[in-house]
Amino acid sequence: MNAAARPLLPIAVAFAGVGFLSVMDAFMKEAALLAGAFTATLLRSAIGGAIIAPIWLARGPAWPGPRVLKLHIERGVITAFMALTFFFALTRLPLAETIALSFIAPIVALYLASVLLGETISRNAIWASVLGFIGTLVIIGGKIGQGTFDQDTALGLGSIMISALLYAYNFIVIRRQAQLAGPVEIATFHSIVSALVLLLFVPLAWQMPPQAAWLPLLAGGAFTVAGALSVAWAYARAEAQVLVPIEYSAFLWASVLGWVFFSEVPGLATWAGTALIIGGCWLITRQAKPAALSAGETPA
Repeated sequence: MNAAARPLLPIAVAFAGVGFLSVMDAFMKEAALLAGAFTATLLRSAIGGAIIAPIWLARGPAWPGPRVLKLHIERGVITAFMALTFFFALTRLPLAETIALSFIAPIVALYLASVLLGETISRNAIWASVLGFIGTLVIIGGKIGQGTFDQDTALGLGSIMISALLYAYNFIVIRRQAQLAGPVEIATFHSIVSALVLLLFVPLAWQMPPQAAWLPLLAGGAFTVAGALSVAWAYARAEAQVLVPIEYSAFLWASVLGWVFFSEVPGLATWAGTALIIGGCWLITRQAKPAALSAGETPA
């Protein structure tokens, strides 16, 4: 196999992984609408942990040391609230718009990397920020122009912005984790710690899920594991600068799934704003160091 052909399999697997995670988002939107965002998020983490933990334990692993365990706990706390705000946004906004707005996370991550890791912000990163900000305003402006900007929409937009900020910080933690632990261990602690964090809020937010919610919840947990492992496999075999642009195929997946499952059709403003945000992300992937962006997962 020549050098040009070698990346084709990781690219295909990464594309499939993004597809798995996009299908997960669609199932979780349905589950959150039926059972509430909190209950759906908690159960998805618990189901994902129940699926991945036996795989990790079967490998006979050593318990992670204090430094690694601290990173696992830190990321678990972050992703618990990142996922909760993301799935809440899905109950207030169309699937494709929610995914599109979450794409600002890699741009924000560059500024966090500058503050927390001492990395230099390039001219491309500044232009990427401008494009991402304009794209976000275009999408929000489209909602206002359609006369659909009500309280629910405002809550959804605020929630996805919080989720994107948490996801950006999540990039920084993943970079540190990936240097110290394998993907199966990371996925195991990610799901279990997130579930344990959310359990603390059960007295305040839990509601018993209806029977109809269990199928999308189980599917959401299964597709979470399938997507995470697929993308992790791909990132271990190809450079991030090759694979990161594939992350943005999530918008196409979300557009199709939103139309099929929820009769949602993205408007022109959503497509235009998404193009600007993706353009900004493309600028930073053209010059950023691979390790800075190799998160390999969606906010959920």
